[in-house]
Amino acid sequence: MLDFVSLLLAVKVFLVGSQTSEQATNPPSSTGEQPPLADGNLSFPWSRLRLPRYIVPLHYHLLLHPNLTTLRFTGSVQIQIDVHNNTNWVVLHSKGLQISKATILDPDLAHVSDQVLPVLHNPSHEQIGIFSPRVLSSGQKYFLYIEFEAELADGFYGFYKKQVSSKLQSQFLCADQEEPRKNPQRSSGFQIKTTPLSGELFEDQFAPSVTMSTYLVAFIVCDFKSVSATTSSGVKVSIYAAPEKWKQTHYALEVAVKMLDFYEEYFNIRYPLPKQDLIAIPDFQVGAMENWGLTTYRETSLLYEPLTSSISDKLWVTMVIGHELAHQWFGNLVTMDWWNDIWLNEGFARYMEYISVEATYPDLQVEEYQLHTCFAAFGLDSLNSSRPISSPAESTTQIEEMFDTVSYDKGACVLHMLRHFLTEEVFQGGTSGIVRYLRKHSYGNAQNQDLWDSLANTCSEDDFTSGKHCYSSDQASKNAYLFAGEHLNLTAMMNTWTLQKGIPLVTVSRKGPRLLLRQNRFLRTVLPSDPQWAAVQQGFLWHIPLTYKTDTSNTIHRHLMTSPTDSIHIGEEVSWVKVNSDMTGYYVVHYADDGWDVIVKLLRENHTALSYKDRTHLIHNAFQLVTAGHLKLTKALELIGYVQLEKHTVPLLEGLGYLQFFYHMTERMDEPLLTMNLGKYILQFFGAVIDQQTWSDSGTVSERRLRSEVLSLACHLEYPPCLERANQLFKDWLHSNGTLNLPTDVAETVFAVGAQDEHGWTSLLNTYKISLSDAQKDKILSALTSSKSKDKLHRLLAMGLEGNVIRSQDLSHLILMISRNARGHHLAWNFVKKNWDTLVEKFQLGSFCIRNIIMGTTGKFSSPEELTDVQQFFETIKEQASQLRATQLALDNVHKNIRWVQRNLESLRIWVNEQMK
Repeated sequence: MLDFVSLLLAVKVFLVGSQTSEQATNPPSSTGEQPPLADGNLSFPWSRLRLPRYIVPLHYHLLLHPNLTTLRFTGSVQIQIDVHNNTNWVVLHSKGLQISKATILDPDLAHVSDQVLPVLHNPSHEQIGIFSPRVLSSGQKYFLYIEFEAELADGFYGFYKKQVSSKLQSQFLCADQEEPRKNPQRSSGFQIKTTPLSGELFEDQFAPSVTMSTYLVAFIVCDFKSVSATTSSGVKVSIYAAPEKWKQTHYALEVAVKMLDFYEEYFNIRYPLPKQDLIAIPDFQVGAMENWGLTTYRETSLLYEPLTSSISDKLWVTMVIGHELAHQWFGNLVTMDWWNDIWLNEGFARYMEYISVEATYPDLQVEEYQLHTCFAAFGLDSLNSSRPISSPAESTTQIEEMFDTVSYDKGACVLHMLRHFLTEEVFQGGTSGIVRYLRKHSYGNAQNQDLWDSLANTCSEDDFTSGKHCYSSDQASKNAYLFAGEHLNLTAMMNTWTLQKGIPLVTVSRKGPRLLLRQNRFLRTVLPSDPQWAAVQQGFLWHIPLTYKTDTSNTIHRHLMTSPTDSIHIGEEVSWVKVNSDMTGYYVVHYADDGWDVIVKLLRENHTALSYKDRTHLIHNAFQLVTAGHLKLTKALELIGYVQLEKHTVPLLEGLGYLQFFYHMTERMDEPLLTMNLGKYILQFFGAVIDQQTWSDSGTVSERRLRSEVLSLACHLEYPPCLERANQLFKDWLHSNGTLNLPTDVAETVFAVGAQDEHGWTSLLNTYKISLSDAQKDKILSALTSSKSKDKLHRLLAMGLEGNVIRSQDLSHLILMISRNARGHHLAWNFVKKNWDTLVEKFQLGSFCIRNIIMGTTGKFSSPEELTDVQQFFETIKEQASQLRATQLALDNVHKNIRWVQRNLESLRIWVNEQMK
């Protein structure tokens, strides 16, 4: 029900929780779990985070009345429940709700008790317990009826309110968001009619939903405009946005229709709902959310304005829509059994971004970005405090922390490795593969093992769907695939990737015609020379699907390495070998003895003998091996010497990226001479590439990406031609009073140069306040944070904390951008320490925003004094810090940085001095 003319859409998170999926499959007696019976004293009957399994919810009938005048809501829910064991108690999830009435009715809708039932609360687990004086009998179905009310929340969780500004008025939007707070259990919408009640009050009624997990239910009350179209199979797709931003919805509509058509064909499973709504929410903590039938987005993740959105913005919107629509199958149609396997949702959706965009928008060249997904995973997974893909999650903070780089990026990279090792035909499948997985577990829950069974099982489709097995467990363990002449036990192989943390290092050496292989755990925090090296290596072993290429053929060879050491016959005539072809495997490769010298020679003499992905992989591996103590810095720097010959954007930017990283590192460390010389070297080394760039939006996606990166760095290094052009463009833009549209690929660079004086900075801030393009606002905010004035940086942080001019959703990103500024390096960290309690209240303890704030502000610290400062702060928030994996990751990372400086700074100084002679 609404109390002004608004639109009610189906959108996310249930106000009352429900049982886990195990309830429907595991009898309570199998775990020794007993339902509580009354003993005369009413104390909370349940001590675990996961709800008891002796009651299964079957259907929810929910009524909500959000009041946008009082900013409160009332509601009721009737839940049909199936009782599996005698009990007096029903335990549910609830947070922040005032329960005014709770009753239980029998199947004939007669009250089990004449009185309103007692409701006990357990805030630490966000649970309520409802007591029935009469025992609820095993095998019976009942109806639980609850009435509740609460304030529309501030922040980003639960049913929350946000003020929406428009040219006409200021009004409130209400949205519901709370994914990691509910069990991924399933219960058994779409608007069917609207009934006027009284005055301007209307009641919208929705049809029953398909069987679905309660965390995928969502609702929004707003006054937005939409644009609609229909897919080839008849699904109505609509994009909603604030009225003044409606014109920015059309690209998203095109993408969403294409993506739904693609996924229906790829998975060979129809999208099961009659409509798919996508809505841009003005203040939204996460990037997007996959609620079934109504996916929710930040405005920057859904809206595209051709005059102000860059090609990178366009790619981002396309990939996010691809991610959320992939979830309609991976996550919604089939949901992970518990949050420990959230990677089955997020890893697949992240990987499908690349598959879907490559198929639907090949001109966006998305495959060029895929390597960086794995590089991001390497960065975290090579710290000792990383975690396995499938990890215990038994508290709300642990569950929140599961939505991290490991679940998303490592999950995607492991799936990429598996797909290339099994082949696309087997991976996608029909009678096997992920299609079989989706069909087998539709409208249900799944675990890791279910995926491996679907990929390896050779049953017929009918047998598989009916649950039959075509081979014994002995046969399964030997197994289903004969791969490259070797038996592949898929479960054993994949368990090494999902049940143990870390990333393998494969060390390669030559002995005559044989390639000798050794695997270890790759760590950047513990060096091979350290006393604890043996201890942190103990017990780690992967089944590594190796691929390699040599100079003697174009064939990509494959080999499964399942032991600590191994060897492969490659022949005496082979002069070079590149392991991990196109970096399809999730492992680091070190070429021992003179192996890196051979690689350096190959790149200098004939770099196109290797693919651009292989060249990028070699650059990345070399510098990671430097940090881990396996390779000298000078060897990695020698390797990127070939980049002057490089014509492909991806490896060129990878090599430039490390030099840029060193520049920013020395800039923060207050090493003025080294910083100056390094800047001069970069401009000298990449001068030809810089001078070739045009200040336009012409060219391929790859060329436009190179332009953005190179010109941004050149102006930061104060390259005179770059500054002159940027200043002129900025003046022209200012004088046009907003009528001149800058080339989108260079707009951020132009703004950053213009922001360095008082007038330019103030003008940009004024434009930020009134701009209707969030893509433009992002570029302006980045420019504002590049100021050399600490007073201005303080002002930005104050505005971010206040939340009006700079929305709360952008505060964590604002902090990170300021921390990247050499003059804002410690300023951002001090802000976090001072405002820690406020930040936790805004974003919640385990959220990705808090993790990003911790990791981002400390990520570049590289001195013992900075480490001590971080340790001391974490000690002051000891109780909270102990709940966060991010605090240990941050400390590990600072330790790593300190070691790098101690081992490599002088080598860098000597090398730069030699280059400048």
